[in-house]
Amino acid sequence: MPHSVSLITTIAAGLGLALVLGFVAVRLKLPALVGYLLAGVLIGPSTPGFVADLDIAGQLAEIGVMLLMFGVGLHFSLDDLLAVRRIALPGAVVQMAVATLLGGAAAWAWGWNLGAALVFGLSLSVASTVVLLKALEAAGVMDSMNGRIAVGWLVVEDLAMVLVLVLLPPLAGWLGGQSAPGPELWATLGWTLLQVAAFIALMLLVGRRVFPWLLWQVTRTGSRELFTLCVVAVALGIAYGSAALFGVSFALGAFFAGMVMRESEFAHRAAEESLPLRDAFAVLFFVSVGMLFDPHVLVDQPLRVLLVVAIVVVGKSIAAMLIVMLFRYPLNTALTVSAGLAQIGEFSFILAALGMSLGLLPAQGQSLILAGALISMALNPLVFAAIEPARRWILAHSATARRLEAADDPLAELPTTTAERFLSGQVVLVGYGRVGRRIAAALAEAGVPYVVAEQNRELVESLRAQGVPAVSGDAADPTVLIQAHVARASMLVIATPDTLDVRQMAETASLLNPGIEIVVRTHNEAEGELLRSEQRIGRVFIGERELATAMAGFVLGRFGKA
Repeated sequence: MPHSVSLITTIAAGLGLALVLGFVAVRLKLPALVGYLLAGVLIGPSTPGFVADLDIAGQLAEIGVMLLMFGVGLHFSLDDLLAVRRIALPGAVVQMAVATLLGGAAAWAWGWNLGAALVFGLSLSVASTVVLLKALEAAGVMDSMNGRIAVGWLVVEDLAMVLVLVLLPPLAGWLGGQSAPGPELWATLGWTLLQVAAFIALMLLVGRRVFPWLLWQVTRTGSRELFTLCVVAVALGIAYGSAALFGVSFALGAFFAGMVMRESEFAHRAAEESLPLRDAFAVLFFVSVGMLFDPHVLVDQPLRVLLVVAIVVVGKSIAAMLIVMLFRYPLNTALTVSAGLAQIGEFSFILAALGMSLGLLPAQGQSLILAGALISMALNPLVFAAIEPARRWILAHSATARRLEAADDPLAELPTTTAERFLSGQVVLVGYGRVGRRIAAALAEAGVPYVVAEQNRELVESLRAQGVPAVSGDAADPTVLIQAHVARASMLVIATPDTLDVRQMAETASLLNPGIEIVVRTHNEAEGELLRSEQRIGRVFIGERELATAMAGFVLGRFGKA
């Protein structure tokens, strides 16, 4: 085949076979992701028949990672990242340490040296952002507090892995690699931290002003093609520039590009315009992972493969779940975060390849990492589907879990000094995000008492410091609404973007207070119709419809028709 068309054949074969096998997987009640991975195995070098260009597939997959991280940045503001820093930063560090120790101990037991054990353990400690985002989107919890914590956790992991990738070459000699030990470790560390700090400062100080302005200028032309081109060019350009100039990974560069462009009023449109490209290249990412996999390792080393999968899916997840619960977050949050971390991905492959090039990791180590990645990625959607059954089972069989869920947490119940006007006839406001804040401000200005129920513990602490009554926890749990005194409230306002648990909240509120009025928000017409069918819910606000109604009212008012 002519070299000039290898790009076309790789894309055509990858997407075509992924479509067929993805369709088959869905019909068999399996995640489509399994079909994408198998498509990669079939066109990879380890199976007979057509072999796609692995280098080109890897670069296409990298574009997919960049576009996906850019989309995350468009929805994940700096305030969101700072809001979860107290749990994401220590949680990610401790969880990575536990997973590294587990993986390193297994490698040491197999007779590998210290360098190989360290690289192997670190490769198992970091999850794939691509897989996590797909799972959060499928579960409909991307914009929930659980989703924000999980994404923030992985952002911290990615930052840590950037540091590892930069420090590993100068450390290779000390760890038994091919290069001789060098004295430049501290200089390299300082230079790396300086580069990352410079990139973040540039993005926050300059990017937050320049890129929204650029998007506005392109929008003024009225050309949809130029708008889409601007979005893609900024995402890929910043990702490449961050790697070339500051040593930051493509993924993190694209993530910060999305964060600074979020300051523009056209951020929502930018997310929609880039969605088709993100989906197509994300499929190519999974195909490229399948191409790297050698099925022979399943036959040659089945017990080691099982141990790797157990460390990734079970060991790492349990560590993350315990860490989240120690921070007094609900069991549902702990299970969501642990499910998101029950896989490994793109950084694992990069680290394994670097370890092999430095003479630290044996070829068998890379095969085991790829096998663990492939199996854990395929299992991850099933792990997410098991969150709610697992939560019910744990609470039914574990007294310790029930105690941790109970209201011995000082933030899980209102202080005894709370004024009576907040305990009777008040509004219970579930969610204190962008919509909830505005509702709360309007209630405060009008002198209407309200109590906030919010999953973010840091927000609850901040609200209490301001004198606002607030309780910490998931309002789908009846104890949270009980602590918010919903039994004597006049209204329940559910302002969270996650509508999965709205019916449970409405059922609990109606049971405790049959006369309560319930108000809900949603972005989706179909969801709105389903929620309207619930007799307990009094009013459903659909974002686009309410915006259209307000604009139409304004226009008609100008013509005296309102």
